[in-house]
Amino acid sequence: MWFHFKQKYLLQIYSPFWGVILLAVLSAYYFGITGTYWAVTGEFTRWGGEILGLFGIDASQWAYFKIIGLQGHFWQRIDGVMIIGMFLGVLVATLLASQFHLTLPPSKTRLFQALIGGILAGFGARLGMGCNLASFFTGIPQFSLHAWFFTFASILGIYCGTKIIALKFFQSKAELKQGAYQPKQTKKKKDTFMLGILAFLLTILIFILLLQSHQTLAMALLFGSLFGFIISKAQICFTSAFRDLFLLGRGVMAKAIVLGMCLSSLGVFSYIALGVAPKISWAGINVVLGGFLFGIGIVIAGGCECGWMYRALRGQMHFVVVGIGNVIGSISLAYLWSFFGDKIATNFPKINLLQSFGNYGGLALNYFLLILLLLLVVLIEKKASQKIQRSFE
Repeated sequence: MWFHFKQKYLLQIYSPFWGVILLAVLSAYYFGITGTYWAVTGEFTRWGGEILGLFGIDASQWAYFKIIGLQGHFWQRIDGVMIIGMFLGVLVATLLASQFHLTLPPSKTRLFQALIGGILAGFGARLGMGCNLASFFTGIPQFSLHAWFFTFASILGIYCGTKIIALKFFQSKAELKQGAYQPKQTKKKKDTFMLGILAFLLTILIFILLLQSHQTLAMALLFGSLFGFIISKAQICFTSAFRDLFLLGRGVMAKAIVLGMCLSSLGVFSYIALGVAPKISWAGINVVLGGFLFGIGIVIAGGCECGWMYRALRGQMHFVVVGIGNVIGSISLAYLWSFFGDKIATNFPKINLLQSFGNYGGLALNYFLLILLLLLVVLIEKKASQKIQRSFE
């Protein structure tokens, strides 16, 4: 019995389809319990501000941080503790399955892509007031119009990104040899199952300690660890979901994401009816520009915010660089915000679909747009599949 449980739930990869569905349901509960949505880049931007503080730069007075806040330290903020939980969850999943394997990028070109793509993604995410989570996967169920602008702009950006990475400049100079490519390995893979058990026990201990003093932070840690564990076990990456839709005609993951948002929209709607306030952002030019840059960035980088996190903790140094680029891009946007923020963002309205069209009218509109998004995914999948089939004829 233990062997079966270990193999199926601790060692094997989960179905990405059901992983996305589970993440959608959990994100709705996370909103209802903590009062905020599942988001990461805002907190990464605060981490960048805190790092600048170590060098004597007071970023708390920047206009952008007056919007998103820079109070306290990461272990005192819900988003900060949630992200720590995500890292712990990914670490537990990685160690239990003995998937840590330190690898280096095959070429300088890949390192360049990781940094530039990460910077573009971080800059675009914060320009659009959220990444693939806050302005897409959890933003749309919040009934914020800005999330729809960001979504369609990012899909366009992803399409353009697939064209950019096909350019000769972005092609790796690594020498082709017979057999599949294997990244440079610096260590032999080891069995780390017991280390995974220890990491799990550490997570439980931190949760219990937080529960004694701050229950909301404890729940943020719990949900964060679940998010991280599922992302790692199911290998969830929003970049591959839409990039592969254009390149390979694979739409299963993209369809799962839309279906997941259908479920979480109803859950979030129920919590809003109980009095939990949704997170609504400006439906401005910033969202369109940010979504477009984000879409290009994640394709060039090779991973979104979820994708780079679990891959980096598996020892893939390429994605460590992507994460560093994310922070650089985010803090760069925060610094430049005062020059254009009011012109392209804050002068635009914050549009809540539930307020604009009534509770049930807004819910119906959100589902109508989700159906349109699903049809768009099916259409792109069909055209890409036909193009690939013709290329083999």
